[in-house]
Amino acid sequence: MSHRHSKSGRLTDGNKEISFTFNGKPLRGFEGDTLASALLANDQMLVGRSFKYHRPRGIVASGTEEPNALINMGEGARFEPNQRATTTELFDGLVARSQNHWPSLDFDVGGINASLSRLLPAGFYYKMFMYPRAFWKHVYEPFIRQSAGLGQAPKEGDADTYEHFHAFTDVLVIGGGVAGLVAARAAAETGARVLVLEQSAHWGGRGPVDGGRIDDRPVDNFVETLVSDLSARANVTLRKRCMGAGVYDHGYALGYERLSDHAPDSNGPRHRLWRIRAKQIITATGAIERPLAFAGNDVPGVMLASAMRDYLVNYGVAPGQRIIVATNNDDAYRTAIELKKAGLDVLRILDARETGGGALMNQARQLGIRIDCGRAIAKVSGGKRVRKVQICAQIGAGGALEEVGCDAVAMSGGWSPAVHLWSHCGGKLLWDDTHAHFRPDPERPPTGADGKGFVLPAGSANGILSLDGIVPDAIQTGRDAAKAAGFRLRKAPEFSVVQNSEAPLEPVWLMPQEARVGLRAKAWLDYQNDVKVSDVQLAAQEGYESVEHTKRYTTLGMATDQGKLSNINGLATLANALGAPIPAVGTTTFRPPYSPISMGAIAGEARGSVFQPLRRTPMHEWHRQHNAEWEPVGHWRRPYAYPRTGETTHDAVMREVSNTRQNVGLLDASTLGKILVKGPDAGKFLDMLYTNMMSTLKPGKCRYGLMCSENGFLIDDGVVARIDDDTFLCHTTTGGADRIHAHMEEWLQTEWWDWKVYTANLTEQYAQIAVVGPKARELLDKMGGMDLSADSLKFMEWQDGQIGDFTARVYRISFSGELSFEIAVPASQGLAFWSELMKAGQGLGVMPYGTEALHIMRAEKGFIMIGDETDGTVIPQDLGLNWAISKKKEDYLGKRAQQRDHMTDPTRWKLVGLETLDGSVLPDGAYAVAVGTNANGQRNTQGRVTSTYHSPTLSKGIAMGLVLHGPDRMDEVLEFPGTDGKTYQARIVDPVFYDKDGEKQNV
Repeated sequence: MSHRHSKSGRLTDGNKEISFTFNGKPLRGFEGDTLASALLANDQMLVGRSFKYHRPRGIVASGTEEPNALINMGEGARFEPNQRATTTELFDGLVARSQNHWPSLDFDVGGINASLSRLLPAGFYYKMFMYPRAFWKHVYEPFIRQSAGLGQAPKEGDADTYEHFHAFTDVLVIGGGVAGLVAARAAAETGARVLVLEQSAHWGGRGPVDGGRIDDRPVDNFVETLVSDLSARANVTLRKRCMGAGVYDHGYALGYERLSDHAPDSNGPRHRLWRIRAKQIITATGAIERPLAFAGNDVPGVMLASAMRDYLVNYGVAPGQRIIVATNNDDAYRTAIELKKAGLDVLRILDARETGGGALMNQARQLGIRIDCGRAIAKVSGGKRVRKVQICAQIGAGGALEEVGCDAVAMSGGWSPAVHLWSHCGGKLLWDDTHAHFRPDPERPPTGADGKGFVLPAGSANGILSLDGIVPDAIQTGRDAAKAAGFRLRKAPEFSVVQNSEAPLEPVWLMPQEARVGLRAKAWLDYQNDVKVSDVQLAAQEGYESVEHTKRYTTLGMATDQGKLSNINGLATLANALGAPIPAVGTTTFRPPYSPISMGAIAGEARGSVFQPLRRTPMHEWHRQHNAEWEPVGHWRRPYAYPRTGETTHDAVMREVSNTRQNVGLLDASTLGKILVKGPDAGKFLDMLYTNMMSTLKPGKCRYGLMCSENGFLIDDGVVARIDDDTFLCHTTTGGADRIHAHMEEWLQTEWWDWKVYTANLTEQYAQIAVVGPKARELLDKMGGMDLSADSLKFMEWQDGQIGDFTARVYRISFSGELSFEIAVPASQGLAFWSELMKAGQGLGVMPYGTEALHIMRAEKGFIMIGDETDGTVIPQDLGLNWAISKKKEDYLGKRAQQRDHMTDPTRWKLVGLETLDGSVLPDGAYAVAVGTNANGQRNTQGRVTSTYHSPTLSKGIAMGLVLHGPDRMDEVLEFPGTDGKTYQARIVDPVFYDKDGEKQNV
């Protein structure tokens, strides 16, 4: 039978029908429905199966806390599993299928697990799969993999698009209920920029459903007026369908916006991930109603009282016709009253409290609703839907007192503030005995680097559960947030509040009925993961006294709702089993996201050809127009060479090397890492990172440095420039910039957290161009500007100045062995500067050169290349770089590791130069063979080629390699078998092939 009580709920339009299917069955709903409300309206009480026992599950909530109604949505390229029916807005043509069952929802073979529940207690998998060990790979592992997970993995590529959005605001308000909107108005009155996020499609939260009056108007009318006011303000941004997903350090927050879930045929992205920086964050996230733990509390038709009220008021849907309300607080009376006013049969209210007499209770009595105080539900029966309940006394021993037939149960175990976002960044909690919940501790808020709190809770999220308390609290919170953000307080809005009833909401704590009434049915805590009261009691019995250990042993709170419904009841059960108060047991850790978000939103635009970031220098388009062949280096694409018409790539590289050695060449060096290190302890910090001293470097000077891992292996090299007493700029390899910056941050945050050092990756802030060759200075002099003579700017120095019309920083460093200037200009000026250099150098033979020419020239000079001469097992001493290791420093990262026996072993291969006897080019990576064979019958080796090239400068093949006792074996000839069947002979020589004394770079 249909459960649609009224064609038009508060949010639905009964004149606009919508068609959808569930498990292939065509159904109809109204515009404004959620999938959950439409299913209930079509009498579809059974919506899924639980994970462990495959028990029948129905809709229990109305929001993101819903643990049961997880649905496979869509088809083909728009298929997505595990979508909550309670938060899915109905649209025409929606295709939904239930999950975690076979062969069908009504008849599920997996249901046999329920009969075996005594054999599958909490933690059974930790014991069952231990022995025999031989079963693990071929029996246990395939079984576990087959059983794991909910829903189905999509098989086709996602047809939708996603995007990231960056936002900056003074005050971020998360939650668009009464508290959030009032707080936003109070903050906006000061002139602060305010961003408000509301996860649902409607403003007002629970206020319009629960009723009351503000400013002598019904709550829904007040909300409508307030939203109109905020929408008209230039300093306020309102976003619906946008969840506050997480709060992080330094006022950083994530928002998850569902742009077209409700309209899949619309243009534009489906989801948007907001990356928000806020000076102050207000969490107005409301509260979550708790279920009651009684036997059979998972039977479809057993629902949170607030959810039943939502479905009735918002969607005109009644989950049943004959309903019993079970509660331990006043709030559930609201549901009973609404049901009764709608003409439904409220059989009775079971109030666990022995006495009552509040306004809501009196109103229920006046409507003729029977109220039984001191009574609770012992058991609900019915299998796939509620059929009857057994009622027991709340206090005292004994079984069920009577049995009553019904088709729905509304339960309320009190309310828990949604403290998740407050807790994400370290906010602490207090236990409130009066309301039996945890609430934010104002004395221990999340704090920023300055030690000041930057998150403020408001309304129900702050533990205030009545309308007359929520409004003034929200006003004050909005004012406090604006003031902390630096805005002068003006007159704040004041609203008069008339609560619709006196609702103290002071619950009596209900212990589970399962063990007391002697019934075989189970009382469930975690609906999705099938965690029972007895599972938590067993965990306590087996020694799991920590709530975190109990969570993992039983999987309590590890479902997709992350314990929103089960957390407090589970803590209470554990506390009772341990004989300890709930505050002593504590809470589990709240982690972002608050509710699941799509993988597409996380990836954003990073898919297909842009799966990795597209990193392009300011001169990228110029390179492309000039026929550059590209080489991937990290996320960058650098020009490998610039072949001209009719020219091979090899010939182009030879031309570029020769021209740079003879005239002048330009290299786009913008991709090299540029990491700013600043602070009073910056010198000390760099002394620990580099093998040589950096703290003694004087401002205006540069120094080459090596960086090792804590295991002593070389991980990067580059030139460090000292900008002033507290500031250094560290250059890194192209592929190492992000990695080395992360390396710096890891040590600062985990080991040297009290050092006063700040780092920033400035790689993409500057374009950097190397002007190289004997005519380099002549070219720059032609541009005009600063004095770049040998006396004014010496080798390994830098200066700021003007070159032509460009403000530049010039480094006198060389990776080619030639006279060289590396010039940094703002990225926005990079292309213009490059073009002017090309123009000015026309009479000097200027040419661009690529990475292969760069490598050849550095190899001719014997300079190492990270990634060529290093492979993660090489230390500086292997490369003859002992001169770059300070003998004055007591310590640096890797020093002690380099003193281990295998690091000082004299048989470690050392760097040498190699040149073939016939002038050919050695194969890259080839090994030098030695006498004898190893245990596998393979020839022994005594060295390997690390990099190899044809040198146009020397007109022969040159190479660098690591060779056993290499520096002591000069002029010895080694054999290198190639993969082409040819054996190459090469002589060991000095690795510096060209201009050994460095005269050319010092002119």
